[in-house]
Amino acid sequence: MSILIKPIITEKATKNSEENNCYTFEVDTKANKIEIKKAVESAYGVSVEEVRTMNVRPDRRTRYTKTGIQHGKTNASKKAIVQLAEGETIDLYSNM
Repeated sequence: MSILIKPIITEKATKNSEENNCYTFEVDTKANKIEIKKAVESAYGVSVEEVRTMNVRPDRRTRYTKTGIQHGKTNASKKAIVQLAEGETIDLYSNM
């Protein structure tokens, strides 16, 4: 089971990493803060000061088709915002 699924690279996450040294990752929904901290430290070789997590609710959609109304939803996910120690960075673009 992999705890870190993928880094989130959006405008807001990039600005947060440049200004506050915080990086955002999509993580396993059952992972806790201690497991996330250990996974980031072992994967990137940095020291983590703080981990904040948030559960993202699924998006619900309704489509009107000729056979009737179709209801659907996406999967729920979990995000983690990881603050690194002063002077340390993660290069997310190095293995592209």
